[in-house]
Amino acid sequence: MIVCIAPLLEGEALARAGALARAARYRDGAETAGWHARAVKHNRQAEPADVAEAAAIVAAALQAHPVFQSAVLPQRLSPILFNRYAPGMDYGPHVDDAVMGTPRLRSDVSFTLFLDDPAGYEGGELVIDSAGGEESVKLAAGACVVYPATHLHRVAPVVRGTRHAAVGWAQSLVRDAAAREILFDLDTARRAVFERLGKSETFDRLAKTYANLLRRWAEP
Repeated sequence: MIVCIAPLLEGEALARAGALARAARYRDGAETAGWHARAVKHNRQAEPADVAEAAAIVAAALQAHPVFQSAVLPQRLSPILFNRYAPGMDYGPHVDDAVMGTPRLRSDVSFTLFLDDPAGYEGGELVIDSAGGEESVKLAAGACVVYPATHLHRVAPVVRGTRHAAVGWAQSLVRDAAAREILFDLDTARRAVFERLGKSETFDRLAKTYANLLRRWAEP
């Protein structure tokens, strides 16, 4: 399941996070890639100290956003990383490491938050290899795409301008992507019923089913 959240950041929060990302010092992104991805990772990655405030802004927005919470059911988040793609840079096909960081985190879900106006750069699409073929994603500044970390994906070469993004991973309470999608659809439906009918018998049945499926699948 690929979910676009628009916007995740806006206003002062987006302006501040974007400004910090653009002003940061950057180093070779291949230094933090897994051994199998280093050969195809051609970007720059921000020094963590320079983007600590921006990372906190993004993490707070993820924790507060109801769609992210419903779609991901996050148990833990990785540190937020910031990358830069100048003309000629790209990130070839790869799959994210299954387990990463200290303490260890199982990467169930990946996310990319776009920080630049898409009209300001050419190329740089996030291309996700899904069951239906490749899906190309290039969103407005402040919008975020969430997708299973099990998918092969790549960043198309930037031809003009500069692309900045924040990326990270989540370990979900529900590791199975198909189960997460069922829960997301059911949560969306129960919220719509509640908005229309209030705490009705139909809502109670949906809420019961959601709770019992989450109880069956969750791995806290």
